[in-house]
Amino acid sequence: MKRAHLTLIGAVALLLTGCGGGDASSGAEAPETSAAAPFTRNGLPPAPDAATADAYIAALRDIDPDIVGDKDPKTVVNRGRDQCTAIAEWPDDEAKLVDLTNRRFTSPDHPEGFGDKKSKRILAVVKEHICP
Repeated sequence: MKRAHLTLIGAVALLLTGCGGGDASSGAEAPETSAAAPFTRNGLPPAPDAATADAYIAALRDIDPDIVGDKDPKTVVNRGRDQCTAIAEWPDDEAKLVDLTNRRFTSPDHPEGFGDKKSKRILAVVKEHICP
């Protein structure tokens, strides 16, 4: 019984800290202890500073203002951070990364994404501004 209770507490802690997956819109994550690991414990790169986040948002708006739309900037940044995990997992599979970008970056007017051409540009912006 005690082990089941501890497992349940661990699962709840994962959900409350945002480590259970999803959009990762939680606030600060504890950084990895290893200097060689540029990602936080939950697998995301650290949140960018304000100037970097602003440059990232501006670059996405330059591609298509609807990418950002009226979304909370933190949400848009976290989509990029989520995309970094895919980039780390499939660094040499450009087609997969473009497909994932197209699925991850959507809007009410673009529920299926922004297409391959814009998704390639979005991916380049994510790599430049968000990924370590």
